[in-house]
Amino acid sequence: MGLVGPGFIAPHHIDAVRRLGYVDVLAIAGSSEASARERAAELGVPRAYGSYLDLVNDPAIEVVHNTTPSFLHFPVSMAAIAAGKHIISDKPLALTSAQCIALRDAAEAAGVVNAVTFNYRGSALVQQARAMVDAGEIGRIVFVRGHYLQDWMTSEHVYSWRMDPEKGGTSSALADIGSHWCDLAQHITGSKITAVLADMATVVQTRYRTHSSVKAFQASETGAEKVEVSIQGEDLASVLLRFENGARGALSVGQVLPGHKNELEIEVSGRAASLRWRQERQNELWIGRNDQPNQILGKDPALLSAEARAYAPLPGGHQEGWPDSFFHVIADIYGYIRSGATHPPPTLCTFASATRICRLIEAMIESHNQGGVWQCIPPEQELSTPDEV
Repeated sequence: MGLVGPGFIAPHHIDAVRRLGYVDVLAIAGSSEASARERAAELGVPRAYGSYLDLVNDPAIEVVHNTTPSFLHFPVSMAAIAAGKHIISDKPLALTSAQCIALRDAAEAAGVVNAVTFNYRGSALVQQARAMVDAGEIGRIVFVRGHYLQDWMTSEHVYSWRMDPEKGGTSSALADIGSHWCDLAQHITGSKITAVLADMATVVQTRYRTHSSVKAFQASETGAEKVEVSIQGEDLASVLLRFENGARGALSVGQVLPGHKNELEIEVSGRAASLRWRQERQNELWIGRNDQPNQILGKDPALLSAEARAYAPLPGGHQEGWPDSFFHVIADIYGYIRSGATHPPPTLCTFASATRICRLIEAMIESHNQGGVWQCIPPEQELSTPDEV
């Protein structure tokens, strides 16, 4: 494999691939050859390229990981597809649904495996919740609610490329973390979100940046000269949802909320039971009932369904965390590449599914911009490639 964009998330991609034991991590491409060499030395990668085109055209590389800033997702992924390489991209797939559609169609035409790393699918208890829903154990789903809350952008002295619409896109918090929650909601319930009504806000409207952008979850430089920047993207949002199966939903997203580090929570309520999973306590699944005591199901392969057991390799009481769920997703992607199977495993989010997530975020923006009105998301077959990308 080769990786383009050795930033915050890159070491996690490399670590997950190395844990597989059968994939050579061959090369890194960065913004310059010097920076790529430095990062390659840090991560123990033998080759370094100053251009992503040199990496994707390396005949020894079979799989490309795209972990660049969002505005580079489209050209890097498209180049990998054109070179006939399997492509694994960080989210979002691209800045716009038009770009996503073009990538989706190009990957399908090229016959390459394509995946976006919505890594929370890889948690054993997410798979347990999905299996219980699929088996009808919680009855007909009526309500899906939750939030994704962070505080790393609370200070006005934190500025990241994610807040620049040319680099991060029109949406900030919803595209960055709301996309994770929406993917998880559809994945667990097996039902698509078909309509949204959104209210968005920019709490910190002026930020101060240095000459270098701050990585996610890091504090800004102290003592450095700073420039005032007007912020347009939302850092707080509330969204009402309607699902294909008739269920209603509610989502809250924020990245300026003190004390909330990486608090993703989702609850799915059916007529027979409710299920709640929290990322910060990902080894537990809360099961709520009306006519029986509530229950906390721990991550113990002996107690999980057959579908979830594969994602809990350690015995009960041996806790797993964020890097492990990421690894499970990467393992499924590479297993799919090796097997040549026709249908991808459930943890693999294809470019087609990621395209719909992008369209969901765009619909939320449209809803807010029109004063808070419902916006419908068309079926996949109606998401066709426009004349211009």
